[in-house]
Amino acid sequence: MKKRVLVTGGTGFIGSALCAELSRAGYEPIVLSRRAAGGGFAGVRLLHWDAHSAEGWCGELDGAFALINLAGENIGSGRWTARKKTAIRRSRLEAGQAVAAAFAAVKKRPRVLVQASAIGWYGDRGDEVLDEGSRPGSGYLSSIGREWEGSTEVVDALDVRRVVLRTGVVLGRGGVLSRAAIPFRLFAGGVPGSGRPWVSWIHIEDVVRAIRFLLEREDARGAYNLTAPGAVRSAEFYRAIGRALRRPVWAPVPGLLLKAVFGEMARELMLSGQRVLPKRLLEAGFEFKHERLEEAMGDIFGGW
Repeated sequence: MKKRVLVTGGTGFIGSALCAELSRAGYEPIVLSRRAAGGGFAGVRLLHWDAHSAEGWCGELDGAFALINLAGENIGSGRWTARKKTAIRRSRLEAGQAVAAAFAAVKKRPRVLVQASAIGWYGDRGDEVLDEGSRPGSGYLSSIGREWEGSTEVVDALDVRRVVLRTGVVLGRGGVLSRAAIPFRLFAGGVPGSGRPWVSWIHIEDVVRAIRFLLEREDARGAYNLTAPGAVRSAEFYRAIGRALRRPVWAPVPGLLLKAVFGEMARELMLSGQRVLPKRLLEAGFEFKHERLEEAMGDIFGGW
């Protein structure tokens, strides 16, 4: 009998790739989605939920093997208006609180809860090398990350193994890389700001492999950084996009211009960064398939 795994945010960039991997591995992934319930995609069943309550899907959670909570408003699309920031926060906290309530309500709880987070938890720390033992940072994304992780913390008292994924910049055929590549495809690509902030990246294939690895490893619990071992400077990251697309990299885009156009989002996403190491993942024995940025970019753009 297949092990049932519920996935919130399963129709997104990471979630859809993860569900495909789980299905190939012999699991039964069920996506909790605000879309109408139905046949799903690639053999994955959709189950309707409102993204903020435990009503209507607890029956599927009862006796399931795991739940993977990836739900959350996209932080990289659109200017961070007050309304957008409220949506970012509420989408994470309400989904997490609903998941925690569902775990408390069912008789036969899943053994594992995998909770999404992000390396923004560490804040902008310059050249400091960060791992899971580092303290949290400051700023909007750090505060959101702390609340996001805390939204399901109560299940730790329910004899449930909880894994927290602090994920870096995910590279794949979609997501942030597809947006970053647009100006390069138009022969207008450049490096944002000084090019000095660190970019801690990871290939989408290694993301889904790492999640499955942590799902199946019975001693895995707590926070894990999902980043490749080799963070790079922002300048190197954008030049790698240019090389992969065989496009020039023009003069840097002034930070003042980016702040004028994108406001707070420019300061926190484009002009700052973290140098993050996947220390606990490596110590657990996980082997990355894509460790070098050039190879990862070639794999992704070579398939486009």
